[in-house]
Amino acid sequence: MNNNPIRSKDRFLVFGAPAIEDAEIQEVVSTLKTGWLGTGPKVMSFQDEFNAYKGSQYAIAVNSCTAALHLSLLAASLEPGDEVITTPMTFAATVNAIIHAGATPVLADVDPVTMNIDPDQVKAKVTPKTKAILPVHFAGRPCDMDALCEIVSRHNLKLIEDCAHALETEYKGRKAGTFGDFGCFSFYVTKNITTGEGGMILIASQEDTDRLNILALHGMTKDAWKRFGDSGYQHYEVVGVGFKYNMMDLQAAIGIHQMKRITPYWQRREQIWQRYNEAFADLPITLPAHPEPDTIHAHHLYTILVDEAKAGISRDEFLSAINAENIGVGVHYMSMPEHPIYQEMFGWQPEDYPNAAYIGRHTVSLPISAKLTDADVEDVIAAVKKCLAIGQTKIPVLAAAG
Repeated sequence: MNNNPIRSKDRFLVFGAPAIEDAEIQEVVSTLKTGWLGTGPKVMSFQDEFNAYKGSQYAIAVNSCTAALHLSLLAASLEPGDEVITTPMTFAATVNAIIHAGATPVLADVDPVTMNIDPDQVKAKVTPKTKAILPVHFAGRPCDMDALCEIVSRHNLKLIEDCAHALETEYKGRKAGTFGDFGCFSFYVTKNITTGEGGMILIASQEDTDRLNILALHGMTKDAWKRFGDSGYQHYEVVGVGFKYNMMDLQAAIGIHQMKRITPYWQRREQIWQRYNEAFADLPITLPAHPEPDTIHAHHLYTILVDEAKAGISRDEFLSAINAENIGVGVHYMSMPEHPIYQEMFGWQPEDYPNAAYIGRHTVSLPISAKLTDADVEDVIAAVKKCLAIGQTKIPVLAAAG
């Protein structure tokens, strides 16, 4: 077998590298020249364009999806002892935001095929203390929103959608982030469109929008950001104990051009997704499930499951092997109960959430980005096959040992 890496180190394929084009660069330079780098007219423009794209009622641009989640949970008026049901298959920010809002996170296991929160598990976790459900549209696949909305309606709960992976996602003709009280989005560097760092909240009511506008900028009265404009100094009042969660014009300068390419970028990701499916069809790994009928998958992550019993190589051995081929990959995610802090705080144990635990211990996210060339994609395919071939040579040994 050829021991030379698929790619040289100086051509290391960075996982999730964004597609940045000249228009963004020129807009950032223009913004720098104006001297208005913080929250200003470009943020308002980006916010309005995103709101129009989603067809939502209201939107607020913030500096991260974490901030969006935290503010949404605060607007849900949670009190100490209140419970929020969420998924164990997510990034720490989802759980941390619940904790920072003063509530208690409660986990409901995921469906083993979709990797999204299982509505039947949610039903089993609802108690009189439950005040909200926080589903995550994992990898860009929409959750079963009919079932979740029915639970929310029956128990009079708040619904906060974590749409960090779900920019283009739709469920039965309706866009992710518009089902509940709040929809929270990410524009982190690895996301389908990016502002480097950044987030957005879609909001169903004017009352919540007014409150969150204030909380997102130190608790100052609405439009306090205009105080440094050319229309004369405007006094402001602090009417709440808020946070420094505002987006900058410097970030929005990137986002307003990224917005124009949502569809072509998504189409490119779909092409890569289909190429991977074709190339990996006969390999001893589990591929992502096909998108469900009447849905749009955002194709944010392409996750495979590497099980040593089938592949002859463990997930972590695979991670090391493919990294040695100079291909960057990710793990999305170790399940929340694997982490020591949550074990200490809530007594969570992986075996109590077996589907999430299995996925978290076997999952690998392969590169999928609009920036990837066809040659990059073929390098990923070649590296996956090479690493799995190493494992297949061990299968007879493993069988004999068993």
